[in-house]
Amino acid sequence: NPRAAALSSCALRHVDKFRTVFDFGGREVAHWFPGHMAKGLKQMRANLKSVDCIIEIHDARISFLLYYTIKQNPVFQDTLSAKPHLLILNKMDLADLSNKQRILKKLEKEGMTHVLFTDCLKQRDHNIKKLVPKVMDIIASKPRFNREEITNYCLMVIGVPNVGKSSLINSLRRTNLKKGRASRVGGEPGITKAVLTKIQVCERPIMYLLDTPGVLPPKIESVETGMKLALCGTILDHLVGEDIIADYLLYSLNRLGKFSYVDKYDLQEPSDDIQHVLKRIAVKLGKTQRVKAITGVGNVTITIPNYTAAAYDFIRAFRKGELGQVMLD
Repeated sequence: NPRAAALSSCALRHVDKFRTVFDFGGREVAHWFPGHMAKGLKQMRANLKSVDCIIEIHDARISFLLYYTIKQNPVFQDTLSAKPHLLILNKMDLADLSNKQRILKKLEKEGMTHVLFTDCLKQRDHNIKKLVPKVMDIIASKPRFNREEITNYCLMVIGVPNVGKSSLINSLRRTNLKKGRASRVGGEPGITKAVLTKIQVCERPIMYLLDTPGVLPPKIESVETGMKLALCGTILDHLVGEDIIADYLLYSLNRLGKFSYVDKYDLQEPSDDIQHVLKRIAVKLGKTQRVKAITGVGNVTITIPNYTAAAYDFIRAFRKGELGQVMLD
Protein backbone atom coordinates (compact mmCIF):
# COMPACT_ATOMS: atom_id res chain seq x y z
CA ASN A 1 0.00 0.00 0.00
CA PRO A 2 1.87 3.12 -1.22
CA ARG A 3 -0.18 5.47 0.98
CA ALA A 4 0.57 3.40 4.12
CA ALA A 5 4.27 3.34 3.21
CA ALA A 6 4.27 7.10 2.72
CA LEU A 7 2.58 7.59 6.10
CA SER A 8 5.11 5.33 7.82
CA SER A 9 7.97 7.20 6.17
CA CYS A 10 6.45 10.53 7.22
CA ALA A 11 5.96 9.25 10.77
CA LEU A 12 9.59 8.16 10.96
CA ARG A 13 10.65 11.71 10.11
CA HIS A 14 8.47 13.02 12.93
CA VAL A 15 9.11 10.24 15.45
CA ASP A 16 11.33 12.48 17.58
CA LYS A 17 8.36 14.85 17.93
CA PHE A 18 6.01 12.17 19.28
CA ARG A 19 5.60 11.93 23.04
CA THR A 20 7.38 9.02 24.68
CA VAL A 21 5.44 9.38 27.94
CA PHE A 22 1.95 10.68 28.62
CA ASP A 23 1.47 13.57 31.05
CA PHE A 24 -1.42 12.70 33.37
CA GLY A 25 -1.14 16.08 35.05
CA GLY A 26 -0.71 14.70 38.56
CA ARG A 27 -4.17 13.11 38.53
CA GLU A 28 -5.06 10.62 41.25
CA VAL A 29 -6.34 7.13 40.49
CA ALA A 30 -8.72 7.02 43.45
CA HIS A 31 -10.39 10.28 42.39
CA TRP A 32 -11.08 8.94 38.90
CA PHE A 33 -11.82 5.28 39.49
CA PRO A 34 -13.84 4.62 42.65
CA GLY A 35 -14.00 0.82 42.40
CA HIS A 36 -16.58 0.10 45.12
CA MET A 37 -18.51 -2.76 43.56
CA ALA A 38 -18.69 -4.94 46.68
CA LYS A 39 -22.36 -5.76 46.11
CA GLY A 40 -21.59 -7.48 42.80
CA LEU A 41 -18.74 -9.48 44.33
CA LYS A 42 -20.96 -10.51 47.24
CA GLN A 43 -23.63 -11.79 44.82
CA MET A 44 -21.01 -13.72 42.84
CA ARG A 45 -19.69 -15.43 45.96
CA ALA A 46 -23.22 -16.33 47.06
CA ASN A 47 -23.81 -18.14 43.76
CA LEU A 48 -20.48 -20.02 43.64
CA LYS A 49 -21.84 -23.26 45.16
CA SER A 50 -24.14 -23.75 42.19
CA VAL A 51 -21.38 -23.12 39.61
CA ASP A 52 -19.29 -25.76 37.79
CA CYS A 53 -16.92 -23.47 35.89
CA ILE A 54 -15.99 -19.78 35.86
CA ILE A 55 -15.57 -18.02 32.54
CA GLU A 56 -13.34 -14.95 32.90
CA ILE A 57 -13.78 -12.67 29.89
CA HIS A 58 -11.44 -9.83 28.91
CA ASP A 59 -10.98 -7.34 26.09
CA ALA A 60 -8.21 -8.85 23.93
CA ARG A 61 -6.66 -5.38 23.42
CA ILE A 62 -5.75 -5.17 27.12
CA SER A 63 -5.68 -8.87 27.98
CA PHE A 64 -2.58 -8.84 30.21
CA LEU A 65 -3.55 -5.62 31.94
CA LEU A 66 -6.94 -7.09 32.87
CA TYR A 67 -5.50 -10.50 33.75
CA TYR A 68 -2.97 -9.03 36.18
CA THR A 69 -5.48 -6.51 37.56
CA ILE A 70 -7.83 -9.38 38.40
CA LYS A 71 -5.01 -11.61 39.65
CA GLN A 72 -3.72 -8.98 42.08
CA ASN A 73 -7.16 -8.58 43.65
CA PRO A 74 -7.52 -11.06 46.55
CA VAL A 75 -11.33 -10.99 46.38
CA PHE A 76 -11.30 -11.99 42.72
CA GLN A 77 -8.61 -14.59 43.35
CA ASP A 78 -10.67 -16.30 46.07
CA THR A 79 -13.54 -16.53 43.59
CA LEU A 80 -11.42 -17.77 40.68
CA SER A 81 -9.42 -20.35 42.60
CA ALA A 82 -12.58 -22.02 43.92
CA LYS A 83 -13.71 -23.45 40.57
CA PRO A 84 -12.41 -24.65 37.16
CA HIS A 85 -11.58 -21.66 35.03
CA LEU A 86 -11.60 -20.62 31.34
CA LEU A 87 -10.17 -17.32 30.07
CA ILE A 88 -11.87 -15.76 27.04
CA LEU A 89 -10.16 -12.93 25.17
CA ASN A 90 -13.05 -11.22 23.39
CA LYS A 91 -13.15 -8.50 20.70
CA MET A 92 -10.35 -10.29 18.87
CA ASP A 93 -11.42 -8.47 15.69
CA LEU A 94 -10.25 -5.20 17.29
CA ALA A 95 -6.92 -6.52 18.59
CA ASP A 96 -3.55 -6.79 16.85
CA LEU A 97 -2.96 -10.54 17.22
CA SER A 98 0.29 -10.72 15.26
CA ASN A 99 1.91 -11.98 18.50
CA LYS A 100 -0.90 -14.36 19.43
CA GLN A 101 1.41 -17.31 20.19
CA ARG A 102 3.57 -15.15 22.48
CA ILE A 103 0.42 -14.06 24.31
CA LEU A 104 -0.65 -17.67 24.83
CA LYS A 105 2.83 -18.72 26.00
CA LYS A 106 3.00 -15.87 28.49
CA LEU A 107 -0.44 -16.74 29.88
CA GLU A 108 0.61 -20.39 30.10
CA LYS A 109 3.64 -19.36 32.19
CA GLU A 110 1.19 -17.64 34.53
CA GLY A 111 -0.72 -20.93 34.88
CA MET A 112 -3.56 -19.98 32.51
CA THR A 113 -3.73 -22.96 30.11
CA HIS A 114 -7.39 -22.74 29.06
CA VAL A 115 -7.71 -19.73 26.73
CA LEU A 116 -10.11 -18.98 23.88
CA PHE A 117 -10.16 -15.96 21.51
CA THR A 118 -13.64 -14.81 20.44
CA ASP A 119 -15.58 -12.15 18.56
CA CYS A 120 -19.00 -12.49 20.19
CA LEU A 121 -20.72 -9.86 18.04
CA LYS A 122 -19.93 -11.82 14.88
CA GLN A 123 -22.94 -13.82 13.70
CA ARG A 124 -20.88 -16.98 13.12
CA ASP A 125 -17.82 -17.03 15.36
CA HIS A 126 -16.30 -20.52 14.91
CA ASN A 127 -14.52 -20.25 18.26
CA ILE A 128 -17.87 -20.00 20.07
CA LYS A 129 -18.63 -23.56 18.84
CA LYS A 130 -15.50 -24.73 20.69
CA LEU A 131 -16.59 -23.26 24.02
CA VAL A 132 -19.03 -25.94 25.28
CA PRO A 133 -16.72 -28.92 24.48
CA LYS A 134 -13.79 -27.03 26.04
CA VAL A 135 -15.79 -26.27 29.20
CA MET A 136 -16.90 -29.91 29.47
CA ASP A 137 -13.26 -31.06 29.27
CA ILE A 138 -12.25 -28.54 31.97
CA ILE A 139 -15.11 -29.60 34.27
CA ALA A 140 -14.32 -33.32 33.74
CA SER A 141 -10.72 -32.74 34.86
CA LYS A 142 -11.78 -31.76 38.41
CA PRO A 143 -14.26 -33.17 40.95
CA ARG A 144 -17.68 -31.49 41.08
CA PHE A 145 -18.15 -32.16 44.82
CA ASN A 146 -21.68 -31.10 45.82
CA ARG A 147 -22.80 -31.05 42.15
CA GLU A 148 -21.63 -34.60 41.29
CA GLU A 149 -25.18 -36.00 40.94
CA ILE A 150 -26.55 -33.04 38.99
CA THR A 151 -26.85 -33.68 35.24
CA ASN A 152 -26.99 -30.04 34.10
CA TYR A 153 -24.11 -27.58 34.20
CA CYS A 154 -23.88 -23.99 35.37
CA LEU A 155 -21.21 -21.47 34.37
CA MET A 156 -20.56 -18.01 35.78
CA VAL A 157 -19.26 -15.23 33.53
CA ILE A 158 -17.13 -12.59 35.21
CA GLY A 159 -15.14 -9.58 34.01
CA VAL A 160 -14.80 -5.83 34.16
CA PRO A 161 -17.61 -3.74 32.59
CA ASN A 162 -18.22 -3.73 28.83
CA VAL A 163 -15.92 -6.57 27.75
CA GLY A 164 -18.72 -8.62 26.17
CA LYS A 165 -20.19 -10.82 28.91
CA SER A 166 -23.78 -10.37 27.73
CA SER A 167 -22.68 -10.67 24.08
CA LEU A 168 -21.07 -14.03 24.93
CA ILE A 169 -24.32 -15.33 26.41
CA ASN A 170 -26.30 -14.19 23.38
CA SER A 171 -23.71 -15.69 20.99
CA LEU A 172 -23.88 -19.06 22.79
CA ARG A 173 -27.68 -19.04 22.55
CA ARG A 174 -27.52 -18.18 18.85
CA THR A 175 -25.01 -20.98 18.19
CA ASN A 176 -26.38 -23.77 20.38
CA LEU A 177 -30.10 -23.06 20.75
CA LYS A 178 -30.80 -21.03 17.57
CA LYS A 179 -32.43 -18.46 19.85
CA GLY A 180 -32.01 -14.72 20.23
CA ARG A 181 -30.96 -12.38 22.97
CA ALA A 182 -31.40 -13.18 26.64
CA SER A 183 -29.14 -10.38 27.90
CA ARG A 184 -29.23 -6.71 27.00
CA VAL A 185 -26.07 -5.55 25.23
CA GLY A 186 -24.76 -1.99 25.41
CA GLY A 187 -21.76 -0.02 24.25
CA GLU A 188 -21.20 1.54 27.64
CA PRO A 189 -20.27 -0.04 30.96
CA GLY A 190 -22.91 -0.88 33.52
CA ILE A 191 -25.70 -2.29 31.32
CA THR A 192 -25.91 -5.46 33.46
CA LYS A 193 -26.72 -4.12 36.91
CA ALA A 194 -27.25 -7.29 38.95
CA VAL A 195 -26.56 -11.03 38.86
CA LEU A 196 -29.27 -12.45 36.61
CA THR A 197 -31.20 -15.68 36.89
CA LYS A 198 -29.88 -18.72 35.06
CA ILE A 199 -29.90 -18.36 31.28
CA GLN A 200 -29.84 -21.55 29.21
CA VAL A 201 -27.11 -21.56 26.56
CA CYS A 202 -27.03 -25.22 25.47
CA GLU A 203 -29.41 -28.22 25.19
CA ARG A 204 -26.96 -31.13 24.91
CA PRO A 205 -25.63 -31.06 27.54
CA ILE A 206 -28.08 -28.82 29.40
CA MET A 207 -25.98 -25.83 30.32
CA TYR A 208 -26.86 -22.55 32.02
CA LEU A 209 -24.90 -19.37 32.39
CA LEU A 210 -25.02 -16.68 35.07
CA ASP A 211 -24.47 -13.17 33.73
CA THR A 212 -22.87 -10.89 36.31
CA PRO A 213 -22.42 -7.13 36.58
CA GLY A 214 -19.05 -5.79 35.49
CA VAL A 215 -16.83 -5.42 38.52
CA LEU A 216 -13.70 -3.29 38.68
CA PRO A 217 -11.08 -4.06 41.35
CA PRO A 218 -11.41 -1.81 44.42
CA LYS A 219 -7.87 -0.51 43.73
CA ILE A 220 -6.50 0.21 40.26
CA GLU A 221 -2.71 0.17 40.43
CA SER A 222 -1.89 3.19 38.26
CA VAL A 223 -3.45 6.08 36.36
CA GLU A 224 -2.20 4.56 33.08
CA THR A 225 -3.98 1.27 33.84
CA GLY A 226 -7.14 3.27 34.51
CA MET A 227 -6.69 5.21 31.27
CA LYS A 228 -6.43 2.01 29.21
CA LEU A 229 -9.59 0.73 30.89
CA ALA A 230 -11.33 4.01 30.02
CA LEU A 231 -10.09 3.95 26.42
CA CYS A 232 -11.60 0.48 25.93
CA GLY A 233 -14.89 1.63 27.43
CA THR A 234 -14.85 -0.19 30.77
CA ILE A 235 -15.30 3.08 32.69
CA LEU A 236 -17.93 5.71 31.82
CA ASP A 237 -16.29 8.38 29.64
CA HIS A 238 -17.55 11.37 31.62
CA LEU A 239 -15.86 10.07 34.80
CA VAL A 240 -12.51 10.54 33.07
CA GLY A 241 -13.24 13.15 30.39
CA GLU A 242 -13.47 12.65 26.63
CA ASP A 243 -10.74 15.22 26.03
CA ILE A 244 -8.05 13.34 27.97
CA ILE A 245 -9.19 9.91 26.68
CA ALA A 246 -8.88 11.26 23.11
CA ASP A 247 -5.41 12.65 23.85
CA TYR A 248 -4.29 9.32 25.34
CA LEU A 249 -5.69 7.55 22.26
CA LEU A 250 -3.66 9.81 19.94
CA TYR A 251 -0.54 9.22 22.04
CA SER A 252 -1.11 5.44 21.91
CA LEU A 253 -1.75 5.30 18.15
CA ASN A 254 1.42 7.28 17.40
CA ARG A 255 3.49 5.19 19.81
CA LEU A 256 2.26 1.98 18.12
CA GLY A 257 2.75 3.34 14.60
CA LYS A 258 -0.97 3.14 13.77
CA PHE A 259 -1.61 6.10 11.49
CA SER A 260 -4.92 5.24 9.77
CA TYR A 261 -6.48 8.24 11.56
CA VAL A 262 -4.54 10.48 9.14
CA ASP A 263 -6.51 9.32 6.09
CA LYS A 264 -9.79 8.87 7.95
CA TYR A 265 -9.85 12.51 9.04
CA ASP A 266 -8.03 14.06 6.05
CA LEU A 267 -4.89 15.12 7.92
CA GLN A 268 -1.76 15.81 5.91
CA GLU A 269 0.49 13.80 8.24
CA PRO A 270 0.53 12.17 11.69
CA SER A 271 0.29 14.69 14.52
CA ASP A 272 0.92 14.60 18.26
CA ASP A 273 -1.18 17.72 18.90
CA ILE A 274 -4.65 16.65 20.03
CA GLN A 275 -6.14 20.13 19.51
CA HIS A 276 -4.98 20.12 15.87
CA VAL A 277 -6.36 16.60 15.30
CA LEU A 278 -9.72 17.35 16.94
CA LYS A 279 -10.06 20.55 14.91
CA ARG A 280 -9.55 18.58 11.68
CA ILE A 281 -12.09 15.96 12.84
CA ALA A 282 -14.63 18.69 13.68
CA VAL A 283 -14.16 20.36 10.28
CA LYS A 284 -14.46 17.06 8.37
CA LEU A 285 -17.60 15.97 10.23
CA GLY A 286 -19.19 19.40 10.42
CA LYS A 287 -19.09 19.32 14.23
CA THR A 288 -19.29 23.01 15.13
CA GLN A 289 -20.94 25.12 17.80
CA ARG A 290 -22.06 28.75 17.90
CA VAL A 291 -20.83 30.83 20.84
CA LYS A 292 -21.15 34.48 21.82
CA ALA A 293 -17.97 36.54 21.90
CA ILE A 294 -17.58 39.97 23.43
CA THR A 295 -15.73 42.34 21.11
CA GLY A 296 -15.01 46.06 20.98
CA VAL A 297 -18.13 46.56 18.86
CA GLY A 298 -20.45 44.49 21.05
CA ASN A 299 -21.49 40.88 21.28
CA VAL A 300 -21.11 38.75 18.15
CA THR A 301 -21.92 35.10 17.50
CA ILE A 302 -19.08 33.06 16.05
CA THR A 303 -18.81 29.45 14.92
CA ILE A 304 -16.03 27.34 16.44
CA PRO A 305 -15.09 23.63 16.24
CA ASN A 306 -16.93 21.40 18.73
CA TYR A 307 -13.91 19.72 20.29
CA THR A 308 -15.98 17.54 22.65
CA ALA A 309 -18.04 16.10 19.78
CA ALA A 310 -14.85 15.52 17.76
CA ALA A 311 -13.21 13.75 20.72
CA TYR A 312 -16.28 11.53 21.10
CA ASP A 313 -16.13 10.55 17.40
CA PHE A 314 -12.38 9.82 17.62
CA ILE A 315 -12.88 7.53 20.65
CA ARG A 316 -15.93 5.82 19.09
CA ALA A 317 -13.98 5.15 15.87
CA PHE A 318 -11.25 3.43 17.88
CA ARG A 319 -13.72 1.28 19.81
CA LYS A 320 -15.36 0.16 16.56
CA GLY A 321 -12.02 -0.82 15.02
CA GLU A 322 -12.05 1.97 12.41
CA LEU A 323 -8.53 3.12 13.39
CA GLY A 324 -6.93 -0.30 12.93
CA GLN A 325 -6.26 -3.31 15.12
CA VAL A 326 -4.40 -2.37 18.30
CA MET A 327 -2.78 -4.09 21.27
CA LEU A 328 -2.50 -1.66 24.20
CA ASP A 329 -0.62 -4.03 26.53
